Amino acid sequence: MSYVDTLRQWDTAATFVDKKDFSEALKIFLSIQDPNSKIHFNIGCLHLLNQDLDAAEKAFDCSIRKDEHLAVAFFQRGITFYKKTRYEESLADFQQAFKALRSNHLIDYKALGLRYILYACDVLHNVALAEAQLGHWEKAHENLVKALNYKIEAKLNMIDKALDSTLKQKLFKPVEFPKNVLFKPNKHYVAQLEEKDYLGKAKVVASVIPQDAFSGFAPLQPQVDDGPTDGPKEPEVLRALEGEPHTVLFEFVPETSDELAVVPGNIVFVLQKGDDNWAYVIFNERRGLVPYNYLERLEISLASKQNGGTSGSQSREPPTRPERIPGLTPSGSSGDLQPMAAQSTDNSYIVKVRYTFTFVVSVAPGCSYETLIEKISEKLNLSSASITLSLTSEATEESIINANTDMESVWSRASGRHITLWCSTKDQTDGKPQNVIHLVALHSYESSNPEDLNFQQGDTITFLSRVNQDWMEGQCNGKTGIFPAPFVEEVPVNGQ
Repeated sequence: MSYVDTLRQWDTAATFVDKKDFSEALKIFLSIQDPNSKIHFNIGCLHLLNQDLDAAEKAFDCSIRKDEHLAVAFFQRGITFYKKTRYEESLADFQQAFKALRSNHLIDYKALGLRYILYACDVLHNVALAEAQLGHWEKAHENLVKALNYKIEAKLNMIDKALDSTLKQKLFKPVEFPKNVLFKPNKHYVAQLEEKDYLGKAKVVASVIPQDAFSGFAPLQPQVDDGPTDGPKEPEVLRALEGEPHTVLFEFVPETSDELAVVPGNIVFVLQKGDDNWAYVIFNERRGLVPYNYLERLEISLASKQNGGTSGSQSREPPTRPERIPGLTPSGSSGDLQPMAAQSTDNSYIVKVRYTFTFVVSVAPGCSYETLIEKISEKLNLSSASITLSLTSEATEESIINANTDMESVWSRASGRHITLWCSTKDQTDGKPQNVIHLVALHSYESSNPEDLNFQQGDTITFLSRVNQDWMEGQCNGKTGIFPAPFVEEVPVNGQ
């Protein structure tokens, strides 16, 4: 079934829900092939409405498998287990829902098509109720006291009543998800189902900024006609960029019409960041949601050299660019690069390590320090004793990670199974660098690609790794990036 067909059936089923024809809506939802996590959630809610608890449990299982960060799905499955008097499983799901909130007071699902706000105090209220059902009255009281830290004015009376009940060791009512509220597809896409041109139209976008470093389409780029010029054009109108520029770190495949497909290296503009860790972005004139932890803030400089013009430009064409550069990591002593998946296919944690260049390693959840440092030392081809890891860019006593560090506290800082660490090394031969290869630029190289390294003829470049036969990665003037190998040649260290 195509995505357009799925979208059409999803919208039809939502219409029947609005008419309170739940049986017909459920029938349509069940006919959708390979439904996404939100549609599975809708199916579970309709089964729960019909008191078909076994079917509801299976639907919420599928929703969570599709999106393990969907807190509201854990919340609803917890309600299902509670109704089935499986209180231990209910407690585990409510606790998982609270964990998915990541210390936020609430998650507003409106941007994802669900008119519902999941409050942390409501989740803790149900955690306390499950503890009470298990006879753990002290824990129930503790969770309700904790809920007071996340309270909003409208919920205060409810929490106070529950606290009073726990003191008398009496049960209280759970907070339940409202009836008739389901995930709906994006209205904008539904309205254009018949006329939407998914391929889009070709558009030429030209910048008035000489040597512009921006890559991609900007949401708004006013142009001016200065008439014929004999020399290099200077910027008289700066680009009006909407939103904050970010670089995409990991590939994201959308499951719904509200989400946007992006790959590593894309530059997107964040229009709004929600408390649920999703960002509403614009990319190539398309708007949608992507996980914010897949992005990294990017500083774009629009300044041009006032007296440089276009002098010093490269004197030859670079070779064909390698594909999917941002997902590469160094491997082995040869310095060759090999592609690495941007997202883990299992429950592994993705550790982005900032060194003189940035690379990625994949480790098992909750792995030990010894396993982590061994992985990193293999990537750098250095002994683990010469490597220092830290949680921040500055290796302080509080941020350094070593064999004595509580790794559970380190992994608790991960967001969506992704964490960034900083790495530094100490030389083992009187502080002198080892095996440093220097290159000299035979030609100037300038590129608008953010992952490229720009340099001028005669510049000295420190070699980091080889991407393929035609491209290298290096460092020059404090910046790191890739560049065409034919543009440089190797020189002895003492020949600088």
